[in-house]
Amino acid sequence: MYEVEADAGRLEPNDSPRGESIFVTWSPKIYHEARDGAPNEVSLLMSEIIADHLKDNKTIDIYDPTSGSGSLLINIGNCVAKHISDKNSIRYFAQEIKANTYNLTRMNLIMRGINPDNIKTRNGDTLEEDWPDFDENDPIGSYKPLYLDAVVSNPPYSQQWDPSHKDSDPRYARFGLAPKTKADYAFLLHDLYHLKPSGMMTIVLPHGVLFRGGEEGKIRQALIEQDHIQAVIGLPANIFFGTGIPTTIIVLRQQRNDSDVLMVDASKHFKKEGKTNKLQASDIKRIVDVVINRQDRPKFSKLVDKQTIRDNDYNLNIPRYVDSSDDAESWDLHATLLGGIPPQEIEKLAHYWQAFPNLRATLFSQKLSQSNQNNANYAQLAINAEDLKNDALKVSISQHPEITAFIQNYQQAFAGFDDYLNTELIEHYDQVRLAMQESKLADELFKRLQAIPLIDKYTAYQLLNDQWQSIDADLEILQSEGFNASTQVDPNFVIKKVRGKDSEVQDGWKGHILPFELVQTIHLSDELSAIEQQQNRLAEISSEVEGILEALTEEEKEAEMIKDDGSAFINAAVSKAAKVYKTAKKAGGDINSTESEDSDSFEDKIIQVDALINEDKALKKALKTASDALHLKTKDTIENLSDSQVKTLLKHKWISPILDGLNALPTALINDLSQQVQTLADKYATTYADVARDIKATEQSLATMLDELTGNEADEEGLAEFKKLLLGDD
Repeated sequence: MYEVEADAGRLEPNDSPRGESIFVTWSPKIYHEARDGAPNEVSLLMSEIIADHLKDNKTIDIYDPTSGSGSLLINIGNCVAKHISDKNSIRYFAQEIKANTYNLTRMNLIMRGINPDNIKTRNGDTLEEDWPDFDENDPIGSYKPLYLDAVVSNPPYSQQWDPSHKDSDPRYARFGLAPKTKADYAFLLHDLYHLKPSGMMTIVLPHGVLFRGGEEGKIRQALIEQDHIQAVIGLPANIFFGTGIPTTIIVLRQQRNDSDVLMVDASKHFKKEGKTNKLQASDIKRIVDVVINRQDRPKFSKLVDKQTIRDNDYNLNIPRYVDSSDDAESWDLHATLLGGIPPQEIEKLAHYWQAFPNLRATLFSQKLSQSNQNNANYAQLAINAEDLKNDALKVSISQHPEITAFIQNYQQAFAGFDDYLNTELIEHYDQVRLAMQESKLADELFKRLQAIPLIDKYTAYQLLNDQWQSIDADLEILQSEGFNASTQVDPNFVIKKVRGKDSEVQDGWKGHILPFELVQTIHLSDELSAIEQQQNRLAEISSEVEGILEALTEEEKEAEMIKDDGSAFINAAVSKAAKVYKTAKKAGGDINSTESEDSDSFEDKIIQVDALINEDKALKKALKTASDALHLKTKDTIENLSDSQVKTLLKHKWISPILDGLNALPTALINDLSQQVQTLADKYATTYADVARDIKATEQSLATMLDELTGNEADEEGLAEFKKLLLGDD
């Protein structure tokens, strides 16, 4: 899979995956995401691993020798803050070769509220100008090596460097020099050199560093033999800016008590977003958990001993140790020919049968049809084919006693979870420690799921994280501005064209915290329902007009009140024609029959369309008036909410989506099991014997039909020969 690396070549600044830019927004404090090549979620993954390792430190020094605009440092600071109370106990060290980007590093760190005295930055070539500077008049006496608790970096991939005269450089002397065409290991060894004995580092590099030979192979062997490599994490392809090559995070230690290497294949854990792949919060937590706990998980992670790595010539290519490939589709020949469901394929659902040991016997029967008595070891679905059409399989599963007991246990596990969230987040909003709260909630979530089989705790965690982004922002406002901020309404500014130029203008109002839509649903449901009815009627009018147009003949569509392409009515022309038709009908004394909905005349259809167009205009005007009134009433409602009403609305905004998602997980499990069982039953529902019988019956039917055909003598001879072929006559 990764054995042959795509040649990255030399990455010039404009081509580098580390093209720097920064996006900063303010509300109510600065939120920052720096685009240093590594997307924010990769930065978070590296930072979470480091933060857990440093969680017991009272003071922490962290260093990024290729800092870009500082996103890695900022993220690791945020992650460490989950474990410590004093953020001023963290010091930040950064080095960056580009002057403009170097300036961004310090600026971004300061904008995050970090004490300037805790920020140490240098503008220089990391590989050529090692930290720190020293007095040239006394290079030995003035040189003070920099050793840190954590080093994180995302260096430019496989760039050229100058290894000449660096044999004695203390950064490389122990391990050797990286080839001049690929500086990947030069950056890695630089990072490792600056690590304290108790420290940890994470570095992002192309997959080639795991298996390339030559000088790199020797360096890799030395790192493995000296127990520096703790974990190797294979990331999904196409998640980095500017490059689609597969990348890896390598976790290294200066000193450790074990010698095995944890191999993690996370290449299939991502969410597709457009043309790129993205690690979700659940993917990050899944990886972090196995790295922290050094766990073996099938098709995901494997703890590999040093001797096994030696036996593989120090090749760390992840697929050598972790097989994450999907199982190949297989077909049982016996079942294909004679029917029945192979027991080994039923056994592939063993994780379900372990949780529901009696369900298997309910779904599958060993009693086969009379024609399949030689298939004694094979099963068949206990539900007949006709019942399957009526969702009998899903009903049978969902009503099984073990399933109902499972759902009851699941519901019991989450009994009181809504009250817990309400107390933690709403009643004690002012006591929430934002940096630590999501981890606290995740621990509670995992504890409740601990005794529940089959439900993926990381899927549940993603439900929590999806909501936490909004909860976190709202809590920060409440803590910094006070609870009254919840009843605040702000002008809603939008960009509109004013005299040909884009201008920011007010377009109504919006809740500072509470969305108008939520307040309308809870407190103004009658007004909202009335508007929805008007909107539904507008949709009906459009459908009725379209139906009349489609019913017109081609000749009628040539009329002047219909567009040339026949796609729509021309409103003004319809109105004018309708007046003429009404006058004519009235003069003829036939006005009542004319306006009958059952009339099929062209004139009556035009009159009907005119009435619908007029109704549409009036309804749109009324809808605009009602919507404006509802908007202002919503503003007034928010501004006059009681504290109790605000808390109820916050519960709907923050907590209800989490609970709804969690409540849906057992149903999703049942649906998945039903689908897998259905697919298995369908796979062998039609045997080769069934197909052969159908073919034979079709041939017999066709042969009979041939007897009814006539023709000349030559035709008759041809038909006779064809009939012999169909019937198999010699």
